[in-house]
Amino acid sequence: MDTIRIHEIKTSGQPEFPPVVVGDYTLPDTEIAAELQYHPAEDLKEAWQAAATSLVVKTLLEQRVKELGIQANSEEERTALLLEQELQVPDPTEEQCRHYFESNRKRFQTPILLAVSHILLPAAPDDIQARDQQRTIADQLLEKLKADPASFAALAKQHSACNSAAQGGSLGQLSKGQTVAEFEQQVWSMAEGICTYPVESRYGFHLVKVDQRVEGKPLEYTYVATQIRQYLHEQSTRRALSQYLQILGAEMGVQGVDFKSSGSHLLQ
Repeated sequence: MDTIRIHEIKTSGQPEFPPVVVGDYTLPDTEIAAELQYHPAEDLKEAWQAAATSLVVKTLLEQRVKELGIQANSEEERTALLLEQELQVPDPTEEQCRHYFESNRKRFQTPILLAVSHILLPAAPDDIQARDQQRTIADQLLEKLKADPASFAALAKQHSACNSAAQGGSLGQLSKGQTVAEFEQQVWSMAEGICTYPVESRYGFHLVKVDQRVEGKPLEYTYVATQIRQYLHEQSTRRALSQYLQILGAEMGVQGVDFKSSGSHLLQ
């Protein structure tokens, strides 16, 4: 999006976006238009609200820096000094950390370990004919695997388009994030053995065998205490910053955006 898009809205018969004012300063439409690219959204109105709010936050902080006479070499340093001076964020207590740990035990486990093999039958995402053909072949191979599960490696060497075919389809031990999302979402919930259906991804169809699955084990509090303390402190900091920005907005005056209900836009 660029300045042309804003101009098109103003000349196409659609309602104009209202001017955005912070104190006695009006944000130029060109600045909001330039900011739009960093705030993708379902529609232009939502993106404009996010972009305008982001610039309102920047302007509020800049004006407060000037009021307090804070000096530094860069905007980032001046903002950091401002927040260090004005934000009071208490560290979480040991009781709060332990309470969070006990309330979220499932989050604190060693990762699930999977060893996976697959047979890739390739087809481009937009090639409907090829995908139909490969799906048919996948179904045929799956019937062979149901009759003879031990033939997986041989079929992988014969049919798979993945480099892993040379190793009988073995991808080795996987961790989350190593494969494309649509493959991972399905495979990660599988039990050991051959999957009973072809797994579809952007690359085509996969016949999947989970060679080994090791469930995650609960971690003791001492191993995650630092992580929890940091997380709770970050949450408190975000809440304190949001409240601080609301106060600045009320004191200086903000017009043109619904600043009080902007929520997460304040912290983008």
